[in-house]
Amino acid sequence: MKTWLTFSFIFIFSLSGWAQSTLKVACVGNSITEGAGIETGKKYPEQLQALLGTNYEVRNYGIGGRTLLKKGDYPYWNEAKYQEVLQWQPDIVVIKLGTNDSKPQNWQYKADFKKDYVALVKSFKKLPNRPKVYICKPMPAYYTNFNISPEVIQNEMLPLIEAIAKKTKVKVIDLYKPMVGKNALAPDGIHPNADGTAILAQEVYQAIK
Repeated sequence: MKTWLTFSFIFIFSLSGWAQSTLKVACVGNSITEGAGIETGKKYPEQLQALLGTNYEVRNYGIGGRTLLKKGDYPYWNEAKYQEVLQWQPDIVVIKLGTNDSKPQNWQYKADFKKDYVALVKSFKKLPNRPKVYICKPMPAYYTNFNISPEVIQNEMLPLIEAIAKKTKVKVIDLYKPMVGKNALAPDGIHPNADGTAILAQEVYQAIK
């Protein structure tokens, strides 16, 4: 009887510990993820944290101006934050890159976009804890600003994202369609305001949940 009670206690304690474990969510991206011009608490990863609740820990690994392309002007690959997110070993990775890749100086290397994106996804999937990876279709660029091309994003990048997801067997979070026609939520045509990031956070939340 004593042995059975001891076993039961250990089993219940283990279940309790499992239930309380926190899932780590890494938001990888550019200035839209970083939250350029948005007050603390309203950036998309922060709003995602509020939606997911205390069973999740969301960290913002966005860096303004960064590209997915290794030959881009400011590749995400070269940043210390990229190494940090790998070392953190998240359970869930949400990648939102591509907007800066649409700039002419970067998109001249568009032939490498699929290859480089696949390599980025694999760099996370091969981590010891085998995280779940999502890749995002970029939100629209409402007009050309910062050399970012609305046409490249819509006509070339969106189909590539679908092909990349199919090849890597990951799910796509569509941040493009929910933001179509919502020009007022991006005052500079590129970066969403707090109401815009709320929409992005909601879409990511629905995918994760």
